Amino acid sequence: MGVFIKRKDKYTMVLGKIFLTSSLIIFCSCEEFLEVGSPTTEISNEDVFSSDESAERAIIGLYTEVYSGPAGGASSSISYLSSFSSDELHYLQTNNLYWIEFNTNSLSTDNRDVYSIWQKFYQYIFYANAALKGLNNSSGVSEALKAQLTGEAKCIRAFSYFYLVNLYGDVPLILSTDPQENRIASRMPKDEVYEQIILDLEEAIDLLPEDYSHANQEKIRVNKYVASALLARTHLYLQNWDKAESLASTVINNDLVYGIEPDLNDVFLGNSKETIWQLKPDIQNAFEGLTFIIIPGSTTLLRQELSGEVLEAFESEDDKRLLNWVSSSDVDGTEYYYPFKYKIHNNVDRDVPITEYSMVLRLAEQYLIRAEARAQQGNVTGAQADLNVIRNRAGLENTTANDQASLLAAIEQERFVELFTEWGHRWLDLKRTGRIDAVLGTLKTDWQPADALYPIPQSEVDVNANLTQNPGY
Repeated sequence: MGVFIKRKDKYTMVLGKIFLTSSLIIFCSCEEFLEVGSPTTEISNEDVFSSDESAERAIIGLYTEVYSGPAGGASSSISYLSSFSSDELHYLQTNNLYWIEFNTNSLSTDNRDVYSIWQKFYQYIFYANAALKGLNNSSGVSEALKAQLTGEAKCIRAFSYFYLVNLYGDVPLILSTDPQENRIASRMPKDEVYEQIILDLEEAIDLLPEDYSHANQEKIRVNKYVASALLARTHLYLQNWDKAESLASTVINNDLVYGIEPDLNDVFLGNSKETIWQLKPDIQNAFEGLTFIIIPGSTTLLRQELSGEVLEAFESEDDKRLLNWVSSSDVDGTEYYYPFKYKIHNNVDRDVPITEYSMVLRLAEQYLIRAEARAQQGNVTGAQADLNVIRNRAGLENTTANDQASLLAAIEQERFVELFTEWGHRWLDLKRTGRIDAVLGTLKTDWQPADALYPIPQSEVDVNANLTQNPGY
């Protein structure tokens, strides 16, 4: 599979393989990110893991890469593109055929952004694998730091595979840096990929610190609770209800570190109480503001709008999420609505301090995970309590749902209005609950069940005879 290797501001496209050369390329933005020394752009594999400082810089570089790709909130991000795929965003222009394909669920196998998501996540996996190999072979990194960095690499690898397997279905399971092995890798069944995700996260939980001391107390690097939160979501998707409930409770019960922000406008600020894991920008505020906010009167920047389905999903005009997380702009006499979870548009607010970070995991999702897991196990009272935490923060009364069926419907509804345009939650929720055909089949012209999976990029299939295409493409 293809991967871009960044080398001194150039991208070299390497098709057909993920490989480890004699040099490990490190990405690190600046000393601000963490005070571990000046940026490193290219260090030999031996040097990278010869000391605590250089090994930590290598892992920091991995986070910087994650922010620059489909995880960072830019217009090629999961949050953006999957919102077109679902019923959250409408694309308003005709000049970007790739985004039109997402919005109409008519993806071609050579869609640039389909390839970008695939390539970037495998790039993260490549660096994680290289880091794990380097750490395992190192004698110059202290054992305590080696354990921590190993946990971080495993967590990011699991995070990458979670999205790959949910967007593309069966995918190659790459766990090494061997070029001969990786260039002919076949797709592995989803169950086996999930087994690796669970193994990586369980090991990460054992290895990672409980706090954020390794990140100067900022919630910008993974810790034990990040891994637990992602594992709770994984078990929810696998319908392991008891495990999902237990892991979500582990995070929720750490109330000295995490809590539901009473003010919705504080949720997406850097290191908010609700944050479990964020990605920190290094130059300007989070990409999401730049991507989603519509500038009044600007037709050139009018790319997308919130769908009527999102706007109508709020059960009350007094829902604080509707009042605080949705806004509108007038463009040529027409009112366009947009997500307003992030308030700063980098093109307009160029010189304001960096206060908004890109949210990856937050506590509200853990309450909704536990509510669903409890409902599935027949714990009506517990599910109601968790659902009401989210509803009450939004200014709504307690739920009236009082049995399993009505609770599950209420939880799906609450996930829609709480997590809209975040990390593909709506797109993935419709798929995992088996509701995607019923919901999108009535909204999307020519919708077909095969559209629920993105195609394997054709450039990858062309260079690997063992890589098969998804049905329908």
